[in-house]
Amino acid sequence: MPELSPCSPTGWTPKVRRHSPTPQALGQYSHIFTCTDPEANEPATPTLTRDTSTDVIGHLLGDFGLWQLRTMLIVFLCKIPAAWFMASILFTAPDLYPEEEYSCDTSPFEGADNSSVSVDQCFVMVSHGDSGYALHRCHQFHYSSLSFHSLVMEFDLACLSDIFVAWSQYWHLFGFFMGGVVATKLLPVLSPRQIYVTGIWSLLGCGLLTVLVNDFSLHCALRCLAAIACSLMVTAGEAIFSDIAAGKHRRAALLLYDTFWALGLILLPGMASFAYSWRHIYLEISLPLLVIIFLLPWTPDSPRWVLQHTKDSQTAIDGTVELVLEAARINGHWFHVPKDLPHQLELLRERLLSQSSPVCWLDLWRGHSRTTIHMVAVHMALAAFLVVHVGLLLNIRAFGREHLLLNTMAMGLAEILGCFSALYLTFHHNPRQWQWAGGFCIFGGCIGCLCWFFNGVDMPDAYEISLWLFLSTLPKVAVSCGQSMILACMGELVPPEHRTQFAFSAHTWARVWQLSASLLILLREVSIAFSLTSFCMLVVLGGLCTCCLVTPQQEQALKKGQQRAGNGCHNLIL
Repeated sequence: MPELSPCSPTGWTPKVRRHSPTPQALGQYSHIFTCTDPEANEPATPTLTRDTSTDVIGHLLGDFGLWQLRTMLIVFLCKIPAAWFMASILFTAPDLYPEEEYSCDTSPFEGADNSSVSVDQCFVMVSHGDSGYALHRCHQFHYSSLSFHSLVMEFDLACLSDIFVAWSQYWHLFGFFMGGVVATKLLPVLSPRQIYVTGIWSLLGCGLLTVLVNDFSLHCALRCLAAIACSLMVTAGEAIFSDIAAGKHRRAALLLYDTFWALGLILLPGMASFAYSWRHIYLEISLPLLVIIFLLPWTPDSPRWVLQHTKDSQTAIDGTVELVLEAARINGHWFHVPKDLPHQLELLRERLLSQSSPVCWLDLWRGHSRTTIHMVAVHMALAAFLVVHVGLLLNIRAFGREHLLLNTMAMGLAEILGCFSALYLTFHHNPRQWQWAGGFCIFGGCIGCLCWFFNGVDMPDAYEISLWLFLSTLPKVAVSCGQSMILACMGELVPPEHRTQFAFSAHTWARVWQLSASLLILLREVSIAFSLTSFCMLVVLGGLCTCCLVTPQQEQALKKGQQRAGNGCHNLIL
């Protein structure tokens, strides 16, 4: 029987009493760096895909594993409350029906006995005898006993409900825009996990404070702060899982990130159906954040951020070693840990610190003419998609309060279908993925514009609602497909040193234009078809811009395909 080495993975170790509890990772860490057997640390499994000489962190983590899967599932959960706080206005401020559910209170007007009220209960005409008539806007209302107390009733805005929804949503979108900028600027100072935790606790606090607020201005301010917290969570969460995954798995995670947003839209109608007041809805969407807080011990930080941005070198290396060893243990890559791991991490830290400073914004526009085309196309396409992403969801209010629950769930399912469509096109039609996604958006937008042919046509209610829902969900699927593909793959359009600045520029530009989504929904006052057509035209615009994109790798693949086709034709001629 061959002699077993006491240091080898399959050998024996003497039973000795530990003087103090030692974590498993630290115990294995000590074993690796103190073992003298040269064969003890030889790989027992095939070599990983990354080059350890350039990135020891990527070598130990691998492209994907159980540790990455667990982290992604936890981080993806932040998208659910973000969707709840964005779409909550659909259920906290539903439309009210005049005369049936509210009526104008004419008591504040002089001569109320000789007054008449308009059909929509918004104007009062008071007769003053020989002096003539005076037209007044109604500001106070009597509400019938409803089973739900909405924000419209809370702030006495029965005749301004559409404007209230647009104004409230504007502040939410403005907060989301500001949160993205703040999170990006904080990343060199605070770790992604610190920003993530700050966003969660801030969102919980804002949600609970909103329940106690009775003032309109404070309500809008808290919605803005809650949106900032949501953006902090979403941005930091993406930074975490983008750092720990690589290759096609990282791209797939980016493509499917919005599926949990859609899952939040599907769950929200069920939660709102049990609420008796808008305060109950805010409690229902705030308290589940405690689940994410409970999972924080299993939410890691970005290993490369810890290694690069921690001020003390030894603290940075120790923190990175702890993260990497935990991941290697869970993923089963333990015997790929090199003996000189701290030294390799020190060298990697020096390389990260010696990297050149990020390029300025103007450098993004310099270079080949195709670079400028890509910049313009991405900025315009992403702006159009983000506007439609919010606008189509809010526009379902125009289809009636009775169908709001079903329509919201249908929008969530459409978004999931769009994300998986982007996943399929990216991995199965890679040389032409942008053209397929752009063509899908053009097709979906054109189908949505057909709503003018059905505007004002008499048909049964079931057919009418189904038709309008189809004309809204198809563009929604197309937008989700194009948006997911741009957010996940736009870094491939520029050199690696330009990607950070390029992503920040495109996101900031798009979120500024996203503010207009809350104003475009007011077009429903003119016509439902008018508001839907405006969003569908933006879908077509985004699709046209997406068709102009070609990554360098795809361009090379297309040229090779054309050369092969040309060679084949030449051989046929010969």
